[in-house]
Amino acid sequence: MARFATGVIALTVGGDHLHGMTANAFSSVSLEPPQVLCCVAHSAVMHKAISAERRFAVSIMGADQEHLARHFADKSRPLGASQFESVDWRPGPRTGAPLLSGALAWLECELADFYDSGDHSIFIGSVLDSRRGPGRQGLLFFDGRFHAGVTTTR
Repeated sequence: MARFATGVIALTVGGDHLHGMTANAFSSVSLEPPQVLCCVAHSAVMHKAISAERRFAVSIMGADQEHLARHFADKSRPLGASQFESVDWRPGPRTGAPLLSGALAWLECELADFYDSGDHSIFIGSVLDSRRGPGRQGLLFFDGRFHAGVTTTR
């Protein structure tokens, strides 16, 4: 799967289970109603957080946010609110989940369904709110490394 280029997101949960993680197993599922999916390992702190809160947010990372992608992928970072102390963010108005400043776009979701598959769960989120940021170049993950994506004209 390293040969498949993917976008990079920060998946976040607010409330009593405040947590963030970098992910690239993310996709649009449906336009009507708007739904997305993310895949999370059963062993991940995020798995318990989404299962408990049943709401989450997605910050679609820009090419200049590799440092944030690395931060939320670092298993040695502190957990809970401490992991957000050095990060510029605001709580999502619908979920309270952190929305990372400077992202290309943000989605706030309510858990609609989930499916266990192997060592991961596929979480389906109904999009409650979406916003677009000013950035124009996405962060990609390919062959085990981060890369700047294609620049858009919009």
